[in-house]
Amino acid sequence: MDLEPIVSEAQRAFAAASDAAALENEKARFLGKTGQLTELLKGLGKLDPEARKSEGARINAAKQQIEAALQARRQALNDALLNARLAAEAIDVTLPGRGPSRGSLHPVLTTWERVEQIFRSIGFDVADGPEIETDWFNFTALNSPENHPARSMQDTFYVEGNDDDGKPLLLRTHTSPMQVRYARMNKPPIKVIAPGRTYRVDSDATHSPMFHQVEGLWIAEDISFADLKGVYTDFLRKFFERDDIQVRFRPSYFPFTEPSAEIDMAFESGKNAGKWLEISGSGQVHPSVVRNMGLDPERYIGFAFGSGLERLAMLRYGVQDLRLFYENDLRFLRQFM
Repeated sequence: MDLEPIVSEAQRAFAAASDAAALENEKARFLGKTGQLTELLKGLGKLDPEARKSEGARINAAKQQIEAALQARRQALNDALLNARLAAEAIDVTLPGRGPSRGSLHPVLTTWERVEQIFRSIGFDVADGPEIETDWFNFTALNSPENHPARSMQDTFYVEGNDDDGKPLLLRTHTSPMQVRYARMNKPPIKVIAPGRTYRVDSDATHSPMFHQVEGLWIAEDISFADLKGVYTDFLRKFFERDDIQVRFRPSYFPFTEPSAEIDMAFESGKNAGKWLEISGSGQVHPSVVRNMGLDPERYIGFAFGSGLERLAMLRYGVQDLRLFYENDLRFLRQFM
């Protein structure tokens, strides 16, 4: 039997196959279980040995030609598919590259650094301390009684582990513990601020479970409320970069100061002219706290204040919702670049 027509037909059929599925269908016509060459191979058993040998060699040679044509067409289809994909996903290497975007400090950190710079300029040191505090430094040393609400599990984050007195450790609720820690390591006169993260169980438009506070302390032999007013008023004017700021002290209560006062401020001009805003808590350091500092309250006196860094940032930048600082929304943060 002349096998050349079968080989030629297979080559034409494979070349005409437009995709892999069509090619496999054409393969079955020639090399499948009922394909033309397969049927010829099945018929070899009816021939005598000499004829079977020669015919088998001819059929296998034809089969090799058909398989070579099949493999060549498969490769051609794969190459065409790859080229089409590369063309669709082509990258124009002549376009400008995408460099790293320009970043900036977070507005709260910018406020933190600005506060440090201002107080350093008037002779204050900057102190840092642990965020996981003991009950004694966070409450007892600051004259907070055992039944103070802040000691409740619902108001304070307690963590695993106890202090030397067997009381549970906690995330500090203010940076005020640094008053006592710093004073016990330094001799008067003491002028220091302690900025840092603090934690309370509170969350709304003006409160966050984690927030930043700056504590200020000045202890010496002759420090008065007049010094507190002068220092804090000067700080506000430098921080907001304007002189039309009024400051008032409003009587209040804090366990660690006596007398105590809320500090309010108001701008004399502009959008919020005449509107008083609470900006800080303050007061003369309580004699019991001075004693816990290891100092004689009959000899040493001073003042302390605590301000929220987020509150200062909100007033400086006109932000109405505290939560915007922590949502990582680039549309908001890019305004401070």
